[in-house]
Amino acid sequence: MTSQPPKYIPLSNAILELKTSKDVDQFFIDLFSPKERESFEERWKIAQLLYTKKYSYREISEIINCSTTTVGRVAKYLQNNNSKYKKILDQLTGGL
Repeated sequence: MTSQPPKYIPLSNAILELKTSKDVDQFFIDLFSPKERESFEERWKIAQLLYTKKYSYREISEIINCSTTTVGRVAKYLQNNNSKYKKILDQLTGGL
């Protein structure tokens, strides 16, 4: 007889338990490699620049030092009507 696999708590639930940005930062340091954290930060910066609608893909790739493909990938998600990038940026900026 095989045993049941353990029940895992979803990562999103764990993040919701963190109370401060410092706690989130520390959790991410514990959870992700430096390169993974760098990739997350890069995408978040790209999303913020795209959200302003002030920069071209090429300008963003030069500012962030990333490929235009990465910028395009983030833009695709930001343009989605159900985008959580957009929802969070709306909340943080008051909807520009």
